Amino acid sequence: MSVNQQDLLSISSNHKDYLYRKIKNKTARIGVIGLGYVGLPTAFEKAEEGYDVIGFDVSDFKVKQVNGGKNYINDIDDAKFNELTKARKKLSATTDFSKLNQVDVVLICVPTPIDEYKQPDLSFVRSATESIAANLHPGMLVILESTTYPGTTEEIMMPLFEEKGYTAGKDFFVAYSPERIDPGNRKFGIKNTPKIVGGVTEHCTSLAAGFIGEVAYPVSSVKVAEMAKVYENTFRFINIAFANEMAVLGEKMDIDMWEVIEASGTKPYGFMKFFPGPGVGGHCIPVDPYYLTYKAKEMNQNTKLIELAGEINNNMSEVVVNRAMKALNEHGKAINGSKVVVLGAAYKKDIGDMRESPILPILDELANANADIKVCDPFINKVPINNNMHPTVNYSKQLLQSADLVIIGTDHTCFNYKEILEQSKIVLDTRNACKDIGEKYTNYIR
Repeated sequence: MSVNQQDLLSISSNHKDYLYRKIKNKTARIGVIGLGYVGLPTAFEKAEEGYDVIGFDVSDFKVKQVNGGKNYINDIDDAKFNELTKARKKLSATTDFSKLNQVDVVLICVPTPIDEYKQPDLSFVRSATESIAANLHPGMLVILESTTYPGTTEEIMMPLFEEKGYTAGKDFFVAYSPERIDPGNRKFGIKNTPKIVGGVTEHCTSLAAGFIGEVAYPVSSVKVAEMAKVYENTFRFINIAFANEMAVLGEKMDIDMWEVIEASGTKPYGFMKFFPGPGVGGHCIPVDPYYLTYKAKEMNQNTKLIELAGEINNNMSEVVVNRAMKALNEHGKAINGSKVVVLGAAYKKDIGDMRESPILPILDELANANADIKVCDPFINKVPINNNMHPTVNYSKQLLQSADLVIIGTDHTCFNYKEILEQSKIVLDTRNACKDIGEKYTNYIR
């Protein structure tokens, strides 16, 4: 049922205190917009805490899966998910966004991608905000969790809400609390990862922090929270670029940069280890820095370091393919027509997530060089190569033996690296997956 007149009559002039009580006694109804890698785990956790949760998504498939008790995110326990959706009826999903009028707290967990020109695409945030604005009611708390540039909450969302005639911080509440979800991380999850939160007003901040709970880390404003998210990932983006650049230099100088980084890491202060690889991937690191550079340009501010880091990281696919060509040439083969097996296409190990995976441009470049490519990834059924989907193949000794070159693209734990080294003609390790045993083999390159 929607928020009825009796509910509204029972609300005193202090909507904040009323909603806070509902949050504390778990009678607040929660809505989560976007049921992807962030939204579904968030909805699951809130349902597990005891709230009634409605998930909203434009995908009929996702909605049917949720309502059928079928989990499609690796980090969620299947049995608990089925119990929350089917037995206890704490979590449901819908494509009907008018049902937002039934909820007290709305979490926006929609994608914020970049386009081909590295420009932010906030169309999903705008669409979610419009749906909420159409169903906005007194006593509602809205929290944006999607990564974005500083100013999004106040400049894009607030005008749509204010058209309803309500006052933020008094009638309704708006905050920004960026997601911190690392797919496949078994140590840190939603329950034990600090969560930054900044509201449009002090009441908004305190109410959102109360909802988030013990892990909440309140900051002074929405913009600080927005900047913190892009800052922390841009920090990683730049340092990975430095490691990648040094790896290229180290190869020319015949210096093992992996060993150099490990040696440097023995310093107990002032140093943090970042390792080279085939590029950067995932839903945050390859994207977030461009949200910051976009906003900086509005301020007529250059972000040379970020842009240069982007060039270095994006160029790593070419570096990997050039190393593959060199390795094959040294064995009397051209890459044209050579059989190349790529082990792993996900952006990180032990998950099936290909979002912005650095392996994908490597596959495109190998295809453009007319290599005969086979991709093996136990977590992925199909991979895109030059915009066409290709099925992955099963791992076997015969697969390794048939290849002129094996490239370790993603260091999945399930791969038998000793066998890979023993059965392959040439192994190019982009992840240092064979660091403990690789040097014993003359066919090993990293």
